[in-house]
Amino acid sequence: MAKLLYSATASLDGYIAGPGGDMSWLTEHLTGENATAERLLANVGAILAGNRTFGGDDPNRGTDSEGAFGGQYHGPVFVLTHRPPAEPPEDVTFVGDLHSAVAQAKDAAGDRYVNVLGADVARQCLRAGLLDEVLIFFAPVLLGDGVRMFDDPGGAQVRLAPVPGETAHWYSVVR
Repeated sequence: MAKLLYSATASLDGYIAGPGGDMSWLTEHLTGENATAERLLANVGAILAGNRTFGGDDPNRGTDSEGAFGGQYHGPVFVLTHRPPAEPPEDVTFVGDLHSAVAQAKDAAGDRYVNVLGADVARQCLRAGLLDEVLIFFAPVLLGDGVRMFDDPGGAQVRLAPVPGETAHWYSVVR
């Protein structure tokens, strides 16, 4: 059965996007090979994204690398939103309910990962007890402001445990 994994690249001060969702800061940090990212991509069976993430800034916009995983991901995408577009893009499913979106994405992913993209959707999955793992890549930059990796004022403490045999910053959610 598919696992729900939140993966993101964050600044060292914990931001995944700059003010207003700006992702341009990430461009200079997407160069070179990353064995963990390549292994992750090979094991992603579906993407679950929030509407802001789906329609937001892309550090590779207008290039061959535009899209998830630098344009290398080709598969089912589910977008959690209450405002789907009138003319949705092909191969993208818009879903208005978190549990339904997760179920559909897991079904599409089979025995691979559902990769969660977007801090708000990750927070919702975590609060609902649906998130299984967290993988964070850190870029050597301090943004100072923007969209936090996790922002849940009043939320409960969540314990994480390193995934055995995996790279640093890949954790299981302890239930």
